Amino acid sequence: MDLQTSYLVKNFEALSVKELYACLQLRSEVFVVEQNCPYLDIDGKDQESYHLFLYANGDLAGYTRILPAGLSFSEVAIGRVVTSPKFRGKGLGSILMQASINACFDLFGACDIRIGAQYHLSKFYQSLGFEEDGSPYDEDGIPHIEMMRKS
Repeated sequence: MDLQTSYLVKNFEALSVKELYACLQLRSEVFVVEQNCPYLDIDGKDQESYHLFLYANGDLAGYTRILPAGLSFSEVAIGRVVTSPKFRGKGLGSILMQASINACFDLFGACDIRIGAQYHLSKFYQSLGFEEDGSPYDEDGIPHIEMMRKS
């Protein structure tokens, strides 16, 4: 089956109730339930962030949160990177991240981008131009590492 993908980026105020519900549901499904990681996903940063929705054949297939510089890190950041379990293994992670990188540039111009990546995905993020920046650390019981993509 060929997947037709599209994405949209909205600030918090522009989100419909259905879009907000869909992204929070996907984040909870993967980060809290699937990864068995009880943590406070609703952290007060969504209101100041941009939200990227990746659709495949009209269904929500992935999501990222784009944070302006100074909100999480001194650089622009991409966080809450998530692909729906029903769309995994179809190459959508790369499409999702490339769309997010492009959205950062569209929103903020040429900029460095920082992520707090799950450590086991470091090679994936390196394939997109990110480099490890620092040592691995534990976040909610999952090894992470900060990574940077220079503009």
